[in-house]
Amino acid sequence: MTSADEPIGRRVARWRVRRRMTQQMFADRLGRSKSWVDKTERGVRPLHRYPVIREVARVLRVDPLVLLGEHRQAAPGVGPPEGVDGVRAALARYDDRPAVVSVVEAGRQVAHAWLTYQHARYAQVVRLLPGLLSAAQGVRAREPELLVQAYRITSSVLVKLGEADLGWLAADRAVAVAGADPVLAGAAAVSVGQALRALGRDRLALVATTAAARRVGPASEPVYGTLLLQAALAAAGCGEAGRVGELTERAARLAAGVTGDDPHRTAFGPAAVELTRVVAAGESGDAGEAVSRHEQVVRREAWRRLPVEHRAAYLVDAARAYLHVGDRRGAGRALVEADDLAPAEVRCRPVGRTVLAEIARADPAPAGVARLATLVGLTR
Repeated sequence: MTSADEPIGRRVARWRVRRRMTQQMFADRLGRSKSWVDKTERGVRPLHRYPVIREVARVLRVDPLVLLGEHRQAAPGVGPPEGVDGVRAALARYDDRPAVVSVVEAGRQVAHAWLTYQHARYAQVVRLLPGLLSAAQGVRAREPELLVQAYRITSSVLVKLGEADLGWLAADRAVAVAGADPVLAGAAAVSVGQALRALGRDRLALVATTAAARRVGPASEPVYGTLLLQAALAAAGCGEAGRVGELTERAARLAAGVTGDDPHRTAFGPAAVELTRVVAAGESGDAGEAVSRHEQVVRREAWRRLPVEHRAAYLVDAARAYLHVGDRRGAGRALVEADDLAPAEVRCRPVGRTVLAEIARADPAPAGVARLATLVGLTR
């Protein structure tokens, strides 16, 4: 039997053992019973629902394509960029000899890293992170906000690349550095919410973001509003549709009066609220509503003013909504547009490659998708 023919349950068992988890440990992290794990691994219980496969893959810290037996050698420049181990080493370093730089230089490095991230150049960001963290550590006593921002950038890119556990660690470090400053701590809590949701811990994300929002209050409307949107997405993951509506409405009222000043780089505003409504509808299981809202959102001028990273990541979510209503052509259009905006969103992110693989299964594949699948290395 080749690895491609191996049953999915056997692949799950193999990766569970590789991650040094017992069936009970694995079950606890999934929020399921040990019996469910045992039957799944033995093939007694089928594992074919895509959301469940993604959940299992997240806990095992692998690309869902690995579990589906479709993980082939990627083309050059495709897949998670090299350098994540260097970031891991930087986060594990507890020495007291950070880089000696001025506050101005550290600030310049942080601003450059943010700009690079917002243009979705993740391979470049990963290369920058070890030096950035060292520089920000060196000015922590004089300017702790720079270290908070460095940890937030680190968390964001690690979550993008499927390293949500490590992303949560960086986000937690950001909260610790922020200390008693409610706005800094709130900005850090945005990253905590993103990492926890990526780990499938929506309930914890909801608690963390709503608590942080209460502490921020009117001190910073962009941070407060972004926390409300993160909480809304977490509530959608928990199946609390009423809470989603309440949180997004509060955020919409705030967004209507927000100016262009955004020192914490939240990208908060009316467009961000509308995008959250689309993604939350998809997460809540109302893909039809998500698609309907999406087709209105992308016609508005405010959509084009969002950072490239924000738009491309959103389009991957929109592609998933199209898939859920059975519209593979619509899904293909959204994903190809995401790739045109920011190739790394589709070619480097596990979730992007997973959605691409699902769309490419159509016969024939939608326009542009077959070519993209070939570039990413997903063709048989």
